[in-house]
Amino acid sequence: MTSCLSCSSASSDRPPPTIPAAQAAVSPAVTTKPPGSVRPLGGDGEAAVFDAATSSLVVLSRQAVGGSALVTFPDVGPSRTVPLPTPATAIVGDGAGTVYASTKGGYFAVNLADGAAVTRFDVDGERDTDFTAITRRADGKVVLGSAAGAVYTLSSHTAVQARLQIFARVDVLVARGDTVAVLDRGQTSVTTIDASGTKQEHALRAGEGATTMVADPIGRILVADTRGQALLVFGTNPLMLRQQYPVKGVPYGLAGSPTLAWISETATNSVVGYDLSTGIPVEKVRHRTVQQPNTLNFDDVTGTLFVVSGSGAGVQVIPEAAR
Repeated sequence: MTSCLSCSSASSDRPPPTIPAAQAAVSPAVTTKPPGSVRPLGGDGEAAVFDAATSSLVVLSRQAVGGSALVTFPDVGPSRTVPLPTPATAIVGDGAGTVYASTKGGYFAVNLADGAAVTRFDVDGERDTDFTAITRRADGKVVLGSAAGAVYTLSSHTAVQARLQIFARVDVLVARGDTVAVLDRGQTSVTTIDASGTKQEHALRAGEGATTMVADPIGRILVADTRGQALLVFGTNPLMLRQQYPVKGVPYGLAGSPTLAWISETATNSVVGYDLSTGIPVEKVRHRTVQQPNTLNFDDVTGTLFVVSGSGAGVQVIPEAAR
């Protein structure tokens, strides 16, 4: 059962009550060769986006020597590593050749088509803010979330249009049009924010311990309830829990595609594709994966599923994964 978290967007003087954030399982060793191919990453994968303009998977990787890098994997040719000047926490792409990465005090814009040039933008007045999440709205505005529980909507590269602080911590941001959804792991909640960036639209509990969230191509929001071992499917107009389905094996990684919702089981090193069209998720395909399948992404054009290891085991590429 879902419940409304709040009927007001007013900030409270006291921090919201929280529970310990759920985490992915520590995956067992892989004993058989997984399907597809595995490309080396050179670090632990933390996030991934697919850039349609360059036909490349872009992975945010924590490097063995410290710091962060973006590693690009084109469909043809070798990978390329782009070191970032300071550690990054999350990434989002515009689909047109640019990837944005949140960092302390601001964010980076990395132009993949122009030699992967890195430009840093410092958010006005927020030099010491720990930004933990980033997304980009349909109107092109960048939205950042902080460890202190605030959401910043920018009106330019650096100017803050609106700041809304009603969360314990902002862990994940996704945009549907100009509406932004916020995942707060400590409150295990999903909240939507209106286009002005100043008001909460709706807020719902998200299972027993939600950890990850993505938007799929047809407008739904997918959430992994890792502690409750379930896949949660939300509609966005208005925010409403549409489907809740048990997923064993400590679910964590998520990806949406035109036909299936993909979710990884970190306790079993596997990924499952569910058909959501009937109102009840139906398992259609299951693949073995690399160790620690924490991050998923999908190329809608080729039907390729990418599984990014969070333990240094590389990036698994599964062509025509739905078959």
